[in-house]
This record gives sequence, structure tokens and C-alpha cells, in this order.
Amino acid sequence: MSLASAVCWTTAGSVTGALALYGVGALLGRDRVRAVAARLPLVKLADVDRTAAWFARHGVKAVFLGRMIPIFRSLISVPAGLERMRVATFLLFTTLGSLIWNTIFILAGYGLGENWSRIEGWVGAYQNVVIVVCGLAAAWFVAGRARRARRRSHEPR
Repeated sequence: MSLASAVCWTTAGSVTGALALYGVGALLGRDRVRAVAARLPLVKLADVDRTAAWFARHGVKAVFLGRMIPIFRSLISVPAGLERMRVATFLLFTTLGSLIWNTIFILAGYGLGENWSRIEGWVGAYQNVVIVVCGLAAAWFVAGRARRARRRSHEPR
């Protein structure tokens, strides 16, 4: 397979998967997500609304840059579908972000040849940093909500 074919096929696969997850988001819809969020402990509907407003302002950048961040590569497609980002816009920025990411890895693998495993450690470390940052952000969010709930429960009525 040529380098160009490898880039084309990996990008086509990335875009196909992204479209499927966009469809999941579109099928769920904002109303269903709000209904589920209303039942979750420590989650407020204002959080969902604030996130939707953020995505309305920064969705294009989030989709483009999200293609280059492990975990977010796939997940960013769901809010794009939820918020009904124009499909043409979604496809353009998903394709561009995926094309850049895939090209970097394919060229790195090609350039390193049999020594491609040398970058495996760097990629793994990058992914682990993203996972740790997400875990810390989630812990900070939960701790803050739990702390506020505890304070409210101790306030005089």
C-alpha cells in the first residue's frame, strides 16, 4: 500500500466512525440528554446548558483539535451530533483533523521503519497524560459538587 493510500484509507475510516457517533448524538438529542442529566446526582441542567453554549461557540475548533487528542477523537462527535452542527462543517473539520493526525502517524511509522516501536512509548505517554488530566478534572468536579452539597445540607433552614 502506498503512503497516499494509507493516509486516505485511515482518514476515511476515521470519518466513517466519526459520522456514526455524530448520528448517535443526533438521535439522542438535547432533550433526552437533559432528561438523563436531570436524574444524575451532582449534575445540574445548567451544566448541560452551559456545555451546549460552549459547544455552540467553539464547536468547530473542538471538532478539529479534538481529532488529535486521544479519547476525545471519538467522543467529540457525539456533542456535534447533539448540537446538530451542520454536517458539511462537521465533515470538513473532522476530515482535516483526522488527515493531519493520521498523516503524522503514518509518516512517523514510514520514517522509522522497523524502529516504529520507538514512538510507541511517546504515544502511550501522551494518551496516559490525557487520561490522568481527564480523571483529575472529573475528581475536581465531583469533589466540588459534593463539597457544595455538604455545605448546603449544614446551613440552617
